[in-house]
Amino acid sequence: MTGDGTLLNREERRDGYRAIVAHYERCLETHGTGARAVDWKNAASVQTRYGVMRGLFAHEREPVSVLDFGCVLGAFKTYLDGMDGPAVAYEGLDLSPAFADATRQAHPGVTVHCLDVLQDDSALPEYDYAVLNGIFTRRETLSEAEMLDYLARLATAVFRKCRRGLAFNVMSHAVDWKAETLFHPAPGDLVDLITTHLSHQFSLRNDYGLYECTCYVYREPVG
Repeated sequence: MTGDGTLLNREERRDGYRAIVAHYERCLETHGTGARAVDWKNAASVQTRYGVMRGLFAHEREPVSVLDFGCVLGAFKTYLDGMDGPAVAYEGLDLSPAFADATRQAHPGVTVHCLDVLQDDSALPEYDYAVLNGIFTRRETLSEAEMLDYLARLATAVFRKCRRGLAFNVMSHAVDWKAETLFHPAPGDLVDLITTHLSHQFSLRNDYGLYECTCYVYREPVG
């Protein structure tokens, strides 16, 4: 570390994502359960997001394994259990012990990891797919550039554990008003990030009625 603490400050900024986690933990403490516990507007919008996330692997005809990265209350597991189609071997992960425990309580026997993959991902196995729902919609105190860096680092780390693909969402750039604490990256920035760090097989969805954009990223073309 330099005498003026420059390195320390830089590392603190790179760990600024923990302020995002703290925000959601406050929501959980305040609301306990339901959409507001994860700072979503209402239950209907949550169901829409789950449907879009499931769209990542809806083309599959055989059983798949899926990591719910940032599983919070484990409600995506409940959603998947109510859907027809190939079986999904579900596991959850959350950086927050409070949310990891909440998922375990909601789904006894389900594997839920509590770890920071940017620090050490050695304990995390591989999956066919991973979904990161709501992980990149807020930036709190991070700048736009810092948030893009966080997205690139985390998506790269998770994609290493995916045999087939991943999905993540951000706030849409195509809005009339942008909240200061939310993350509204330009489509060009998303495309540059995905093709530089992940894959050239991808699609962007901004067509499901919410003020956000979901990105599907695949290792191979989807026929």
